[in-house]
Amino acid sequence: MDTKHCAVDGWVDTIPAPGSRFRTATFDLIVRPAGIDALADDAPDTVVTCTSGDPRITRELLNGIRPGDLLRVTGTLVQPPAPGESARLTVAALEVLDTGLIPVLREMVMDRYGDYCVIFDADHEKVPVFTALGQWVGEADNPDAIATLIDIHERVNGTDA
Repeated sequence: MDTKHCAVDGWVDTIPAPGSRFRTATFDLIVRPAGIDALADDAPDTVVTCTSGDPRITRELLNGIRPGDLLRVTGTLVQPPAPGESARLTVAALEVLDTGLIPVLREMVMDRYGDYCVIFDADHEKVPVFTALGQWVGEADNPDAIATLIDIHERVNGTDA
């Protein structure tokens, strides 16, 4: 197995998700080829599948990172086992270089806040909040009140959503 310690800059493609193991998170990082100006316009980007088990990094990934964010991740890179598959990077350090644009809601959108799910509706100011397992938490008066509602729920019910 060919491994290498490295730092990679790239954009987050989708919302990071909880990993298959307890307290881990996974996400795909889109990496542009070096010297992009000298390459053809249709030169493919590289997808690097990233995983982290560090509690601080996992928390940041699940609560703060959004699609379009530009990250620098440092860790151990494992080359793909077969051509056409993604390389895998175990993240030891994470740095946010730039944040992506905040999307304008045009319809109903579901988003994750760690162990919680929220539903944004462009036609309503209030935001319904559930645990990831579907338990009703409450309705935040506006998007800025979501964190407060989750904090109250965790104080009353414990940290396990």
